[in-house]
Amino acid sequence: MPYRKKEIASFDVDAENCFTPLCPGELPVPDGHLIVDELNEQDKYAEYRLGSKDAHSLASWWIDTDKHPQFEPIKGYEDMDLRWKVHGVPGTFGFELINGLPGVKEYDYFTWKGIELNMHPYGALFHDITEKMSTGVIEFLQSKQIKLVIVGGLATNYCVKATVLQLIKAGFAVILNLGACRAIDDGTEEASIEEMKDAGVTVVDSASEIESLLAA
Repeated sequence: MPYRKKEIASFDVDAENCFTPLCPGELPVPDGHLIVDELNEQDKYAEYRLGSKDAHSLASWWIDTDKHPQFEPIKGYEDMDLRWKVHGVPGTFGFELINGLPGVKEYDYFTWKGIELNMHPYGALFHDITEKMSTGVIEFLQSKQIKLVIVGGLATNYCVKATVLQLIKAGFAVILNLGACRAIDDGTEEASIEEMKDAGVTVVDSASEIESLLAA
């Protein structure tokens, strides 16, 4: 995997407080707040750093209710598939990046997703689940002649997985750094990792393994 630094980007996927135990009323991924050091470490191997956030309205159609609990499938809409608790609302603490990460303007490219009330995308490369409306990530990476993207973020089995698979489909090589990820505890983490491996993703347990991979 011989890549030069100028051909490498790192991607912090949805590293927001709403996906950590710091926001127990939203979508607290176990130990989600502990990924910062690994995200910062993996960025040392990259020329460009990208980030994404969920940005959702309190009026979003997919928000769970007493009658329609979280994870209940939604039928009849192509760009939202499951019910979720309120999370990632602009102006709230949950919307902010986890402490220790760069400010949004310090990233080389940043995107927000899920603003439309009837859309709940997972991957950061498209605004819609049907992958018709680009967020500009692909175009940015192509304009910088990036070949490899190192990915971490929240959560492994949803937004990280979708982003990784979109990157692969777009023609980029991907390293998934599990040290910079945490999963929603719904029993799908292992299968999600295997799906990404089957797609051609290289998986490492920590950023400390990246240097030897790049030198191989």
